[in-house]
Amino acid sequence: MTAMSPLAEPAPPPLWRAVLRTQPRLAWVLALALLLAVVVLAFAAGKYPVAPGDLWRSVAARIMGVASGLPPAVDTVVWNIRMPRVLAGLLVGAALAAAGAVYQGMFRNPLVSPDILGVSAGAGLGAVVGIFVGLPLWWVQVLAFAGGLIAVGAVLGVAALVRRQDPVLVLVLTGVAVGSLLGGGISLLKLLADSNTQLPTITFWLLGGLGAVSPRDLAATAPALLAGLLPMALLRWRVNLLSLADEEAKALGVAVARLRLVLVAGATLSTAAAVSLTGIIGWVGLVVPHVARLWVGPEFSRLLPASLLLGGGFLVATDTLARTLAPIELPLGILTAFVGVPFFLFVLARSGGRECAV
Repeated sequence: MTAMSPLAEPAPPPLWRAVLRTQPRLAWVLALALLLAVVVLAFAAGKYPVAPGDLWRSVAARIMGVASGLPPAVDTVVWNIRMPRVLAGLLVGAALAAAGAVYQGMFRNPLVSPDILGVSAGAGLGAVVGIFVGLPLWWVQVLAFAGGLIAVGAVLGVAALVRRQDPVLVLVLTGVAVGSLLGGGISLLKLLADSNTQLPTITFWLLGGLGAVSPRDLAATAPALLAGLLPMALLRWRVNLLSLADEEAKALGVAVARLRLVLVAGATLSTAAAVSLTGIIGWVGLVVPHVARLWVGPEFSRLLPASLLLGGGFLVATDTLARTLAPIELPLGILTAFVGVPFFLFVLARSGGRECAV
């Protein structure tokens, strides 16, 4: 008989990851510094550059209620054009990344994203209906928000009728089916839309972007975004227990069905609000939680704040590229796919799937 070879020991983590895991304060300092640098760059870059010193003077003058002494064009660019875009990018990126982290932990599947329950498809169909019938922009956003909530409500209602199967599997499969049905509705309306006026608007909205975000839109949507993030933040210490089998989690005193419902409601609310504001932006909720997991580890009380910081910074950085790479503004959905897909494939190939474990 030949001797059996011993099991290969897992390769040690890279030095940078080992340092971040052993020095958690350093990880948070780096994440905050990176976010601040991205925000300053977002204000500075563009067809009308704003120097960091001018940005500081404008912000300080607005806080103290005095004149900044800068040309009026600088204050206009900072407060009326770039401030809404940067704040929207921070909120939407944070919401999508947090929802992705919650869904991945709750469904015990590292390949799910915020639209797994059909929220993006429902919001997209609602917005397309509004554009198709010629409603104003704010009505398009209202229909998108309502469509996302209705889609997830339908998924939860159908899943509640199926009690003999694994509830997580039923939710995922129902979400895929409902999302496919709603996607068919979007395709039908695109086919019927006027090719000169309605179809370009529908296509551009579905690709996502921050160019049309106004301070009024942001003020109307921010409460829903923050309300969706609140239960995820308050319950972040319990999400780890959902990675266990339902019977084990119940044995530890967790009301699994109630906890899952609250988390789904929070993630759905924040995702629907984000999609209604910016259109459909993919890959943020799938890729950013994996990056955060590499950064701070899988423990969810650390993973959620890291996802918030990195998600906001990622979307602001992507939006800065979208408006500076070409003479015309590129849709965010295209850039997030170009950035997210290669990175995700690189992580999978480099780790053999180990890094994507929840």
